[in-house]
Amino acid sequence: MLVVRPAAPADLDHLLELAILSGPGFTSLPEDPDQLVERLDLSRDSFTAAIPPRERWYTLMLEETDTGDIDGIGSVKAAVGLKRPFFSFRQMSNTAQSPSLDIKLEHQTLVLVNECSGWTEVGSLFLKADRRKGGAGRLLSQSRYMLIGAEPDMFAENVLAELRGVFTPDGACPFWDHVAHKFFPMPFDQADMMTGSTDKQFILDLAPRHPIYIDLLPEPARAVIGKVHPQGVPAMALLESEGFRTNGLIDIFDAGPTVSCSRDNIRTVRDARNLTVALADEVEAELPSLISTDSIGGFRAVRQKVGLAGDVATLSAETADALKVRAGDTVRVKA
Repeated sequence: MLVVRPAAPADLDHLLELAILSGPGFTSLPEDPDQLVERLDLSRDSFTAAIPPRERWYTLMLEETDTGDIDGIGSVKAAVGLKRPFFSFRQMSNTAQSPSLDIKLEHQTLVLVNECSGWTEVGSLFLKADRRKGGAGRLLSQSRYMLIGAEPDMFAENVLAELRGVFTPDGACPFWDHVAHKFFPMPFDQADMMTGSTDKQFILDLAPRHPIYIDLLPEPARAVIGKVHPQGVPAMALLESEGFRTNGLIDIFDAGPTVSCSRDNIRTVRDARNLTVALADEVEAELPSLISTDSIGGFRAVRQKVGLAGDVATLSAETADALKVRAGDTVRVKA
C-alpha cells in the first residue's frame, strides 16, 4: 500500500536521492545535504507545532508500506514572502497609440513584483519515474490539500503553486540564457541555490528596475514564457483539476508559470468530509477514495476502498493501520 506521511530527519538519504533525480530548476529540492537537513528539521518542527504557524513548511513523503521505499515528495508552505520576498515577473499589457497616425499598439512587458506575501504555497511535487502512473501522483498531490483541509485556519486564504519552466534536453534554460542571466551573471545553479538559502537581497540588488519588453526578446526566450517543463505537465493538469488557474505571474529565472486558487475553493479541500471510523473484515465499494487523518499532527493519507453510510466510514484493518486510526476516530474522506 502507498501511504503519504510526514517527512522526518531519518529521510535524508531518500530526500537527497529525489533531489538528484529531480534535475535542474527544481528550486525546492537542492542537491545540498545541509539544506535538506534544515528542511527536514523544519518539517518535523512544523508537524509538532514547535514553531509559529506562519513559519511552518510541511514536507510529505510517499512511502510503500511493504518495502519502506520512498517514491515521491510533496509539500505545503504555510506562508511565503514574510521573512524573505517572493519575487515574480508579472506579464502586463501596455497600450501605446498615436491618434494622428491612427496607430494603436499593445506591448507585453515583464515587471518585477512581490505580490504573494503571506500566501500558502503547495509545491515540491516530484515522483520517481516508475511511479508516475497508476494514481500515485494524484494521491501525493491531493494529500497536500487534505492536509490544508484538516486545519484550514493554519493556512492562508490564497494558495499558489509555481511550476518549473522549460529546459532543453541538455539542461539549458532558454529564458535564463537570454534574459535572466543578463542581470544575474552567474551559473543558473548558483542563482537557484541562493534563492533557497539567502534572504534574496541579491535579487533586489540586481533585478531589472524597469519593464522588460517581451517583443524585444529573442524568440527562444519569448517561446517559453509561462510554459511548463515537460515533466511538470502532469502536475499542471492535477492543479487545474483542483481549480488552480494561471494568474499572470512567472518565475524570474526560468519563466515557469504560477497558478493560484482560493483555499476554500480547492476541490479536495471543499469536497472532503469528516467521518467516524468503523472497521470491517471486508469493505464494499466500487472505487477507492482518498482518506486522511483529520489533524496536522501525525498526518497520513491513503487511497483505498471505504464504505460510506451517513457519517460513518468503514475501513479495512489494513487501511486503518496505514492511517494509524482506530474505530471511533475521525477521518477525512474525498470520495
